[in-house]
Amino acid sequence: MMREIDTDVCVVGGGPAGLVLALLMLRSGARVTVVECARAHQRVARGEILQPGAMELLDALDVLASARARGAHEHHRFLVIEGERVLLEADYRLLPAPHDHLLSVPRPHLLDELLARCRRSPGFRYLPGRRAGALLRREGRIAGVIAEGPPGRCAVRARVVVGADGRFSRIRRLAGIGAGRADAFAQDVLWCTLSTPPEEPPVRDVRVYRTGGGPVLVYGSWPNRIQIGWTLPHRRYGHIAALGLDHVKERLVRAVPRYATLIRDQIRTPADLGVLDVFSARAERWVADGLVLIGDAAHTHSPIGAQGINLAVQDAVVLHPLLARALAEGDTSAERLAEFERRRGPDIAAVMRMQTLQSRAILSQGAFTTRVRPRLTRALRHTPIYRKILQRMAYGNPSIRIADAGVCGRT
Repeated sequence: MMREIDTDVCVVGGGPAGLVLALLMLRSGARVTVVECARAHQRVARGEILQPGAMELLDALDVLASARARGAHEHHRFLVIEGERVLLEADYRLLPAPHDHLLSVPRPHLLDELLARCRRSPGFRYLPGRRAGALLRREGRIAGVIAEGPPGRCAVRARVVVGADGRFSRIRRLAGIGAGRADAFAQDVLWCTLSTPPEEPPVRDVRVYRTGGGPVLVYGSWPNRIQIGWTLPHRRYGHIAALGLDHVKERLVRAVPRYATLIRDQIRTPADLGVLDVFSARAERWVADGLVLIGDAAHTHSPIGAQGINLAVQDAVVLHPLLARALAEGDTSAERLAEFERRRGPDIAAVMRMQTLQSRAILSQGAFTTRVRPRLTRALRHTPIYRKILQRMAYGNPSIRIADAGVCGRT
């Protein structure tokens, strides 16, 4: 027999966007059920860098300190390097304390802390190991999901469903909403994680090395690891991989010779590498009657600039008061929920424009990039323009704040 669950909000996806929203809605008195396809030990994610904007909001939720106490690394600068020359520098130490840095936090550390906070509420249910198999509908509106998986099949009936299930959102597809994919970046990223000796000090900068074979991202990851992301032309990796694993490793060694020994010793099989399809997207619409999309399900971004978690957390914070009022007034129609996209859409468009400019800066060639731009960067470093750009990268929309808890009514 299928288990029946009645809730106010069904969040599909237990990532940063979904769990931050769940915590906020619980604080407002809503009953929240989170459906998550993975189990805790199965969570795999490369993106783990928090911008100051996300840190500030997580601090306000009293989550950040506990998450970073589980293990984290601070990064002071974002650098674009070619040879021995620094072409671009974003120095986060110029921002006001305490969020005057980037923070690399393993995704499970953040998610487990958010989940622990949610579980303190009697109105919270967590359904791990289940995926959304279908949407429930009533009188033409979305009214819940069928959650399927080894732990059992559940009908989760909800006053509103939130799709927070990532860039390949199943909820978005089930609702018949187009993804709006655009291959503006036309790149893939080949990822690997390497372990460094415990006595070696962590890398304190996020670095992009410009090489003849494509830019390579490198940053330190807790506890003693290095994350490496090699940017390749879209769908090019198959041609390189066909030449053999040793060829791929030597290409990486040429790009970042500092890590030659680690690359040669630790990349033993193709499974030690992962390929990320890089694209940007904005769903054709973010809402339907009884449904709202947030995070990557609504808008997908390049990893350039480490904006993913920042945007996910901010989405949840912006949606929270709108959704709480909609529930209190008994109106979760598409017309009512569309206020979320009207408010958040301009911020997302601004980030996409910024990432396009950052991509061009990293990939561009010529004398301006290698000679003129470094001098301009140094000259602008202590000007209001430099700080304004840095503030935009770090915070996005600085006016986003956590709303008072409020009350969610039930009809």
